[in-house]
Amino acid sequence: MPAPRFEIRECTRPECAFRFPALESEPKAEHCPICKASTRQAEAPYENGKVPETIAPDGSPWVEALLDNIRSTFNVGAMFRTADGAGLRRLHLCGITPTPEHPKLVKTALGAETQVPWESHPNGLQVAQALKASGYELWALEGGENAIPLTTAVRQLPPAPIVLVAGNEVAGVDPGILRICDRVVSIPMQGYKRSLNVAIAFGIAVYLLRFGHTD
Repeated sequence: MPAPRFEIRECTRPECAFRFPALESEPKAEHCPICKASTRQAEAPYENGKVPETIAPDGSPWVEALLDNIRSTFNVGAMFRTADGAGLRRLHLCGITPTPEHPKLVKTALGAETQVPWESHPNGLQVAQALKASGYELWALEGGENAIPLTTAVRQLPPAPIVLVAGNEVAGVDPGILRICDRVVSIPMQGYKRSLNVAIAFGIAVYLLRFGHTD
């Protein structure tokens, strides 16, 4: 299947001049979505840039993730895309975390949900306990006084496979799961909010784990 091609359209009405991307030869793009005036092709058709496959460096850990009570389908869809891009081995979807059966998740994941193995469980603590008993090391992505910067943690990776635990957007990681985690890691923060959207924090964390360690 050929890659889709795009073109930049621009409203011909000077007072508007709205500029936007559209699929090549898309009839709807012939009229401005803002003022309904006609548009013109402002750039030649193009394909968006694709990043070539990158193999994780030697020594990169086996990483899975436990997503516990993530409420947003859009966040979980984005996390599937990140998991696919970073080469995570499996996602454990626990509590209210939506699964790929949800159409809104599929719309955000854009096919990644078919590439990353996943399981759904009602009880995240039970899953975390089972994974730890099977030899996984649990790393909670969370703040607090016991958290260490992830940029420091990746310098000392364990020989065991890692399960990165991400919790609810508002309530954070379940305290029961937090108690059995081997490490609590945080994203270094400087701004006023001192927190990131869970999907963004997850993306930073898994890429540091897979590609950012030093031997």
